[in-house]
Amino acid sequence: MYLCLHSKSNGHTFLWMKKAVEPTMTVSSNATDAKDGDVMRTIFQNKSGGFSVKEFASRYGVSYESLTRMTGFSLRAISNWSQGSKPSASTARRLTEMKRLFAALENLVSPAAIGPWLKDPNPAFDGSTPLQVIERGESDRIWRMVYELESGEPA
Repeated sequence: MYLCLHSKSNGHTFLWMKKAVEPTMTVSSNATDAKDGDVMRTIFQNKSGGFSVKEFASRYGVSYESLTRMTGFSLRAISNWSQGSKPSASTARRLTEMKRLFAALENLVSPAAIGPWLKDPNPAFDGSTPLQVIERGESDRIWRMVYELESGEPA
C-alpha cells in the first residue's frame, strides 16, 4: 500500500506515492462505504457519546504522546479522557477537527498506515513530518493534500 502525497517542481504540483509500513494494506472501505457522520460516530465515540481516545489511538496507531503533540493537551488530560472523563465543550470542538482530518485521511488510505505516516519526514511538507505540520497549526496543508487527492485537481 502506498500513501499519496504531493510535491512541487517547476511551478507544478505533482502527486506521488510513498510506500507505507505494510505493502499488503488495502485502502479502507469503511469510510468510503458509509456516510461521513456514521464513520465519525463509529470510530470516535465512546458509549456516552464522547471522544474515545483508546479507540482513536488504536485505530490509527497513534501514541498518546503523539496525541498530546497534535492537540496541545497534556498527557494527563489525554489519559483522563482515555479512562472516560469527558472533555469540555471547547476541547471537544478542537478534538472534532482532528477527528475530521483523520476520517478524511482514512478515505484515502488504511487507518493503520496513518500513524506511521505521521512520523515520517515528507518532502510535500518541506521535510517536516505530518505530525510536526499539525503541531505547528498548519493542518490546512494536510487538508489541501486531501482535497487534491480526492478531487484529482492538483493546485
